[in-house]
Amino acid sequence: MECPVSDQPDDAPGGSGSPPPEADATAWAKERWRRTLLAARARVPREVREAADAALLRTLGDLVQRSRASVVAAYVPMGSEPGGPQLPAALAAAGVRLLLPVVRDDLDLDWAAYQGPDSLRPTRLGPREPVSPRLGVAAVAGADLVVVPALAVDATGVRLGRGGGSYDRALARVPASALVIALLYDGELVDRLPAEPHDRRVDAVIMPGSGVVFLPTSAGRAAGG
Repeated sequence: MECPVSDQPDDAPGGSGSPPPEADATAWAKERWRRTLLAARARVPREVREAADAALLRTLGDLVQRSRASVVAAYVPMGSEPGGPQLPAALAAAGVRLLLPVVRDDLDLDWAAYQGPDSLRPTRLGPREPVSPRLGVAAVAGADLVVVPALAVDATGVRLGRGGGSYDRALARVPASALVIALLYDGELVDRLPAEPHDRRVDAVIMPGSGVVFLPTSAGRAAGG
């Protein structure tokens, strides 16, 4: 599966290709990227996406076993997010303690242990969340490996999310010794993305066709660093 995107995403409908004077140029550019990437994902047939998700899970499972991680923090994919609904179960099958996010009212991320598919509940914000006791926002700092969602990642490790800032805050608590990985579909690793100082970098991406791609970012995850 490939979601081809240009390094110059589509203009906003009716736009001129330049941000209006009152808009923050970087935030405006990010929104253009998000629209382009989400539209590309929406065009992919379900059976193609499911095959890509299966390839992602195989590669991720192999990486988790090779890394000898004992605690993994990940997420429950929703909609067209890479990994599909089987991501938590696949990681748990690798024998790790799995932490999943619980979105707080301020959009920061609390964490709770995964205790099987029946322990997940739907939420008003969309993603399913574990019902097990909350462990606090700092629990992610104990993970050996962190798997994050992304719409795209660039060659410097800058990750583009959905804009809530939840994972930027969470990744700021992750020690440099932990490996931070984003799951992508083919075509979503691009040369350059707009970035702000608060954006956090990832160390590697996994794509269905390319497998694991390590990025030169493990020395520091701040986009401005």
